[in-house]
Amino acid sequence: MAAVLSPIIPFPNIDWWKLVTANEHVLWDEAEHFEKMTYRNRYYVTGPNGLVQLSIPLQNGRNQRCTMRDVLISNRDRWQIQQWRTLVSVYNRSPFFSFYAMSLEPVFLQPYERLIDFNMASIQWLKQQLKLSFTEETISEYKKVYDNNTLDIRRSLKPGKEKDDLQGTAPYYQLFSERNGFLPNLSMLDLLFSEGPQSLHTLKTMV
Repeated sequence: MAAVLSPIIPFPNIDWWKLVTANEHVLWDEAEHFEKMTYRNRYYVTGPNGLVQLSIPLQNGRNQRCTMRDVLISNRDRWQIQQWRTLVSVYNRSPFFSFYAMSLEPVFLQPYERLIDFNMASIQWLKQQLKLSFTEETISEYKKVYDNNTLDIRRSLKPGKEKDDLQGTAPYYQLFSERNGFLPNLSMLDLLFSEGPQSLHTLKTMV
């Protein structure tokens, strides 16, 4: 089993969880530089009209020139309330949304200054719901290359494949699929709200 070297991203997608589930240890890289147009400040869910992108607004917009641990959230707008309301609107009729809503809502009510703090809160919430027990370590100094025992996914899992990359994502019940077709590799929230406690079993069948 390899260690997974990962960026700290919000509500990671199914591909990310497949990799982590297949391994025992995760290295969080807080020393890497922020990259725009990546999952570092966004995640995707389904919606009545197709793919919905939920982004965390940043101070200085996308023009960040600093490490991930120093990226600050712009809290001028009520982005957390807006995102929570979007999730409620989209998933309120899903089989298990009400089962998780009470414990998930505080993630969106707590104030955050740093991007990695919100991202990590979202990851830890999902880890708890999935009942996973992988070990974790935070990397505070950037290193470009790691040995062969470390699976470096910092430059992989790029956004933009959700609509057309079906490989490795077994279809499960998904809201609006009769209208949109099955949308693969969304945030793990989508699978969790659809399959509840069976989500981990479904995830392992995809590995």
